[in-house]
Amino acid sequence: EVQLQASGGGLVQAGGSLKLSCVASGFGWAHATIGWFRQAPGKEREEISCIKGEDTSTFYVDSVKGRFTISSDNANKMVYLQMNSLKPEDTAVYYCAAGWHCKTYAMDYWGQGTQVTVSS
Repeated sequence: EVQLQASGGGLVQAGGSLKLSCVASGFGWAHATIGWFRQAPGKEREEISCIKGEDTSTFYVDSVKGRFTISSDNANKMVYLQMNSLKPEDTAVYYCAAGWHCKTYAMDYWGQGTQVTVSS
């Protein structure tokens, strides 16, 4: 059974940090791309950062480069997103997902979201 469960969201002031966690199990980790996506009110869901199970190579969207760090713990089937220097525009529901490419359309499995709210 595929399990993708995100946690760690919350309310933080601008400039603060949060660390999101995702339990990601029940699928072929070695051949998957596992990532974090977000959806702000009135906007489309967008990719934020992904990591490949095969070689742990990473991808970041330009808006989070240098602020967010994705990491994985293959043994425990966990993926993390360390978010630093948070901005109000980072406010969104954050989802973890697994698929074949770091794009929304390429994700086969989705977890429930976790709300991140950054106050100014």
